[in-house]
Amino acid sequence: MDRAQLADFLRTRREALQPEDVGLPRGPRRRTGGLRREEVAALCGMSADYYSRIEQQRGPNPSEQMLAAIARGLHLTLDERDHLFRLAGHATPRRVLRGDHINPGMLRVLDRLEDTPAQVMSHLGETLKQTRLAVALLGDESVYTGMARSAHYRWFTDPAARLIHPEEDHPTHTRLIAAHLHNAYTRDGKGSRAAAMVDALLAASPEFAEIWREHPVMGPYCGPKRIRHPRLGLLDLHCQTLVDPDQSQTLLVYTAIPGTESHEKLQLLAVIGDQHL
Repeated sequence: MDRAQLADFLRTRREALQPEDVGLPRGPRRRTGGLRREEVAALCGMSADYYSRIEQQRGPNPSEQMLAAIARGLHLTLDERDHLFRLAGHATPRRVLRGDHINPGMLRVLDRLEDTPAQVMSHLGETLKQTRLAVALLGDESVYTGMARSAHYRWFTDPAARLIHPEEDHPTHTRLIAAHLHNAYTRDGKGSRAAAMVDALLAASPEFAEIWREHPVMGPYCGPKRIRHPRLGLLDLHCQTLVDPDQSQTLLVYTAIPGTESHEKLQLLAVIGDQHL
């Protein structure tokens, strides 16, 4: 571990990152550019003291998990993330399609959508980050572990995963999700996480197995969606997508046509957030 170089690297990246890049207000009292240490610590999900000690060359040797959190918090590119790991004395993570490192450009777009339901998904349907309104609309999808992290996997194994959509829409969603998994399996091949998920679903879900035998193929189009909210009722929404080819991730943005009842419900959701009515 090169403490001096690690500390200097973190400092330069922190000072280069502007509040607007991570969705924070600049505020009238901010005299210098860049982020404060406590702001970076909050973005990384760690204490300000822990982060500050690393940047001051007096902290412990951070674990791989902590380094991954710092890379996400500082919006590092993959090359910068690998450099961070090497400075801390760790081997660089394998660059497989795990999808848990969000492209900095994608993060910057998401951070500017704080007043809109939006989330970044991996190519296996894992929710990597949600805006506050996405949590209010869809629920907190970051609480799952294992294969259940994937909304695709939960759709075929957990009946509760389907309650958010009207029952008459289930067949369309079922085929679309199976097609997405088929595309991931074809691209990643045997031995991949996509293959492991497909094998698990073939064993657990006769419904999935039946559709899988048909070799479903569909494009990345994310069309209109009807979402049933527990407090606001049914919302007719449009789902716009931004695909990042390098990371195999997708940014989903949910909108409603202005003047409609669903648009009014989204505006109400922006007011109440995830609070109880």
